[in-house]
Amino acid sequence: MTTADDSAAGASTDKWRFRLGIILFVLAPALWLLVPLAGALGISGSRLATVTGVVFLANKVVMVACIAVMGKAGFLRLKAAAFGHAKRLAPVRTVGPVRHAIGVVMFSLPLISSVLAPYIDRIWPGSGQPIWPIQILGDAMLVASFFVLGGNFWSKLHALFIRTA
Repeated sequence: MTTADDSAAGASTDKWRFRLGIILFVLAPALWLLVPLAGALGISGSRLATVTGVVFLANKVVMVACIAVMGKAGFLRLKAAAFGHAKRLAPVRTVGPVRHAIGVVMFSLPLISSVLAPYIDRIWPGSGQPIWPIQILGDAMLVASFFVLGGNFWSKLHALFIRTA
């Protein structure tokens, strides 16, 4: 038979286990910072590969330890809290005609400009200046167009490559 003192002790045990699990959950990806730090220190390539392998394995061990410390229920709670915000970023299923038109322009413009870029210097001599900021902007616009076009766009794009669709 459990008493109020036993349940209070269990709650405090769960609280510190959950907190320790959060620390381990944050530590696992933070271990990857050791790889560029080792590279910046100028260690040899073979030692850098060894550090990378050790960090890879340690990352998995720390994540398993996180699950073991928190328990399955605690880990699922942490995962839902950490990744639950991503569901709000998912694109909507259907979009209106104006949003669709804007999305199609955002999708097409970077593709067309990247196809025409090699020929621009022939048409417009002296325009061979470095245009990497514009290229980065075009890449960002292309990625943003997927969110503007909505979830059905992926289905339509996928259907282009299926003969029987």
